[in-house]
Amino acid sequence: MSTAILTGPPVPGSQLGPDLRTLGFDVQNAFLPDDLPRLLAEVPAGERVALVDPRFLGHVHALRLALTDPRFPAASVPGALAVQAEARPALARALSGGPSAPAAPVRTTSVLTDDIAAAIEADGTAVHHPELGSLVATVPADEVAAAEASRAVAAVDDEAVRLRNAVKSRDGFFTTHCISPYSRYLARWCARRGLTPNQVTTASLLTALIAAGCAATGTRGGYVAAGVLLILSFVLDCTDGQLARYSLQYSTMGAWLDATFDRAKEYAYYAGLALGAARGGDDVWALALGAMVLQTCRHVVDFSFNEAHVAGTDGTANTSPTAALSDRLDSVGWTVWVRRMIVLPIGERWAMIAVLTAVTTPRIVFYALLIGCAFAACYTTAGRVLRSVSRRAPRTDRAAQALAELADSGPLAQLVAAKAPRIPGAPVLAAVGALLVVAASLTLPVGSGPVIGAAALYAVLSGLAVARPLKGPLDWLVPPLFRVAEYCTVLILAARSDVAGALPAAFGLVAAVAYHHYDTVYRIKGGSGAPPQWLVRVIGGHEGRTLLVTVLAAVLATRDTDFTLALTALAAVIALVVLVESIRFWVSSGAPAVHDEGETA
Repeated sequence: MSTAILTGPPVPGSQLGPDLRTLGFDVQNAFLPDDLPRLLAEVPAGERVALVDPRFLGHVHALRLALTDPRFPAASVPGALAVQAEARPALARALSGGPSAPAAPVRTTSVLTDDIAAAIEADGTAVHHPELGSLVATVPADEVAAAEASRAVAAVDDEAVRLRNAVKSRDGFFTTHCISPYSRYLARWCARRGLTPNQVTTASLLTALIAAGCAATGTRGGYVAAGVLLILSFVLDCTDGQLARYSLQYSTMGAWLDATFDRAKEYAYYAGLALGAARGGDDVWALALGAMVLQTCRHVVDFSFNEAHVAGTDGTANTSPTAALSDRLDSVGWTVWVRRMIVLPIGERWAMIAVLTAVTTPRIVFYALLIGCAFAACYTTAGRVLRSVSRRAPRTDRAAQALAELADSGPLAQLVAAKAPRIPGAPVLAAVGALLVVAASLTLPVGSGPVIGAAALYAVLSGLAVARPLKGPLDWLVPPLFRVAEYCTVLILAARSDVAGALPAAFGLVAAVAYHHYDTVYRIKGGSGAPPQWLVRVIGGHEGRTLLVTVLAAVLATRDTDFTLALTALAAVIALVVLVESIRFWVSSGAPAVHDEGETA
């Protein structure tokens, strides 16, 4: 239970007390001058506490935005302030007359919550001020102002605003125009029945897994059912985020589930399509694995670029010619939707997959997916390279550290980085190493010594690439290049080995490693840092796994299904270690309560 303290006697006829109780607060009144500090001291240290001016007039949803959002240590709208446990010391200092206390004494029952919020902010605690838009939140100075505020409240339907704000402000065309106009009402239905975003997220995952199972039947009826269920899964996927925004149910667990289940659903569906095709005599496992590799590498490009240019720059505006052109295109309505659609975001991509599954074959689905995602990857990567080259914004140590963590360097690369000279040109070194190992896997006999040599040289070059801080304009390309090298090496060696079951086993291996990389991304995005170094060492790092797979191919590729068994065992070990540590972290850590807004891709 959270506690709301009215900083004065209740106003006759006011609905503020009942409204606060509806929001889950135990309401107390500070009637006397010394009541406020006493009441605050009685609230357990780990609980959220709110200070509300009893003269507050406004929409209930304005109070909800300020007082119930768990993502911020402190939040405020005019007349109302809420602090989480971590901000309670700053609140106590503000009320006790510390160095950042309000200029006016606060040991009265006419405390101005806005002054307290300003004092907390001056004390160094960030105070979130939610955008209210047409919502009203005010403390009227007299009866005339109160009457005007009451009319403003009556003129705006806060439920309609709440429902509208449940939808992301920026999304793909298909999601915006075909899903969100209806899924927001499903989100409200879920909220009114006490369902949580995590439950809806889990339902979306289960629906997608059933869709994958239908696709695995290899029948036309199964494919049609799979397409319908995939769209339903996507509707639920939109609903969970809208429910979180509608009811402000943000959580650490929700962030983890939302971040990982999208990929689990999509890649499980790829596997279902491949199994269904195999039942009809068509082996498309290489295409399924290729689609997963391409999609994962696209996301790594997104994450790496964002860490380098959003979280890690000096915050200055991007005034490059490429950015200026992008801004001009965004000023024309239809170009905005075209640019969002051609990158094949998740809504358009899932709709395409669902429709093609129902009316064509798995092979055609994967061809369309590979062509569309390849074009989108080239388009977005080229634009980001141009932005980086033309802007050349300074990069902070935090950004360089994030890129180093995304690189996922194992013991071999770390040893080289520590002992070898620091050579400039990290993207060139990473690109050369990736090209060598991929080209050798593609052109040289599987299991030959030169392939292993190329993988060993890749490990050395990858260590040289991360020996210097990744602060160059194109150094954000280093992690994606490492992903390309590792994933493509596994794909090519499994495909060229001609060993029964090698490609499905390679699919499982890449899926396990990709989960580790997504887990790393979302830990960094949440401000919790990368997974522990022991985990990276245990699973070998990208260069260690690449070298190990080439050695396994050399030793086992000619021994019936031994190569398949080795890849399966490696996938199982990595999945077990990574999942156990990941679940431990997200369930028990103090990571911030966030709800990831999702990647458009």
